[in-house]
Amino acid sequence: MTRIDWLLLRRLGSRIGVTLFIFYGIIALVESLDTWRFNFVASNQGTHMAILMVAMSGVRWTIKTLPVTVLMGAIIGMIDLKARHELTVIKASGISIWRAVRAPTIALILVSFAIALGAETVSTQINRELSPAPPGQANLSMPNGEIWLEQRGGDQHYVLKASGMQAGGSKLGDVTVFNLTRSGQHRIEAPEALLENGEWVFPTAIALSPDSPPATLTNYRLPTTSSQTEIDLKLTSTDDLTFFELVQLLQAGVADSSIRSAAAMRMVKLLALPLVLTGSLFIAFAFTAGYRRSSNYGPAVLYGIVLGFVVFVITEMADRAGSTGVLDPTFAAVGPAVVAIVIGVTLLLYKEDGRT
Repeated sequence: MTRIDWLLLRRLGSRIGVTLFIFYGIIALVESLDTWRFNFVASNQGTHMAILMVAMSGVRWTIKTLPVTVLMGAIIGMIDLKARHELTVIKASGISIWRAVRAPTIALILVSFAIALGAETVSTQINRELSPAPPGQANLSMPNGEIWLEQRGGDQHYVLKASGMQAGGSKLGDVTVFNLTRSGQHRIEAPEALLENGEWVFPTAIALSPDSPPATLTNYRLPTTSSQTEIDLKLTSTDDLTFFELVQLLQAGVADSSIRSAAAMRMVKLLALPLVLTGSLFIAFAFTAGYRRSSNYGPAVLYGIVLGFVVFVITEMADRAGSTGVLDPTFAAVGPAVVAIVIGVTLLLYKEDGRT
């Protein structure tokens, strides 16, 4: 690397770092306003763990805003280079903008992988251990903590309702089974249900039907196509799983297509983070690196930030579509990143080469 590469890395890295720090401070302040959550963790695990929870929650949300913060920080860094006339000297020395953007892009890609596979993993694990929210509240639990699971097995189609769980969902407590197939047993109530070898096992249960009196059942079994892996995914938000856990769970196999799509979308989105941030960097270069007769950068900065927010919104919309199975997860995660890169490269070509 040349001295010019190091200069660009220092300028852009420092400005992006300051922008991230400011956003992180704001997010951490907002997280600290959740006094019930803070007091809950402080009373159970100590004040220092509550502070750690706030810090890790801030890290988690800061990672989600990286496309916008990197764009804003890169724009500020490029304006600083132009204000010091350093970018003018770089161009006058015969170095093209394509050569100048190379080192920051490589550095950003490496840092992005470290964030996606390192910082995201650590923050997710700590948040999962400290957060008092019940498992699955984001997707399958009702506000009162009830858990609902739609299950199929053989010719059986039924819904499980439980008020509690243990061992990652392999043991459910206070269970009610609603049979959706034509059967004499319309509802089954049991104190617990165990997931064993592709079956839900009820040590003791009561079968209820409007056409007959209640019947006591012993060691009652219902077949299911759900594995322990799938139950883990259903009872846990995919945001609470690390990249490596998602890989292991998907390799083990998930029968439910919606759960598989949500897990695959989060995994691919983490892998696509370097592409998304590269697109943000290219957009920042495109709107600020061009030649200007005046020193008024307000419109360029505004257009760049607005376009960055548009890319962020499109990315989040694609995330929702991929998580629900509307779009292929790979396409939903990589598509917006590729679009951002194409926009940035197109604008750079137009400003640097198209007018010559």
